[in-house]
Amino acid sequence: MSLALVLDLFGTFFFAVSGSLLAARRQFDIVGSLFLGSVAGLGGGVIRDLVLGQVPSAFDRPVYLIPPLAAALVVFFLLGSVERFRRLLLVFDAGGLALFCITGTVKALEAGMNPAASALLGVTTAVGGGLLRDVVANREPQLFNRRDLYAVPAMLGAGLVTVLWHAGMFGTAAALGVAAVVFGLRVLSLHYGWHIPRAAGTWHGSRRE
Repeated sequence: MSLALVLDLFGTFFFAVSGSLLAARRQFDIVGSLFLGSVAGLGGGVIRDLVLGQVPSAFDRPVYLIPPLAAALVVFFLLGSVERFRRLLLVFDAGGLALFCITGTVKALEAGMNPAASALLGVTTAVGGGLLRDVVANREPQLFNRRDLYAVPAMLGAGLVTVLWHAGMFGTAAALGVAAVVFGLRVLSLHYGWHIPRAAGTWHGSRRE
């Protein structure tokens, strides 16, 4: 089993757990949990593969159906013990984000895309599943929450992967290092409330939220 596949499956599982947790908190049934977990876990990869003109891995390799199923079962049996952790959903989301920005970028580079396009597709892969999850669950997408760093860590991770790849330094250790940086930045931003400036500067005199 290749490194890319391992990272992809773990990323799918992390995002699927975040989807199933959101489904549980919205009081969906087990089918809704499985569906929302699948949307979150597989959505980014499907977008990536369609952009590359490939058959989505989720429909071509049955192994990709295991992580969403496992996530739904984990949440079903363990929700009572994990619900006390208020930001658990965001932590799993951070894990998926960290892994998918890597696998999306690597797959684009392997397909021969230029560095900028590869990094952009890596970011799209990372944020796509979470965006679809939030839209389907009728929740404000985390991507557009100005009090949160969401796409920025993915941009950093995709950029690092692209640089390391073209420098001939990308491998297992580098991939794990990038994942740790992205995950750490995402979690720290949640803990300390880091955010980036709004689309309109506050010097215009507007204080609207």
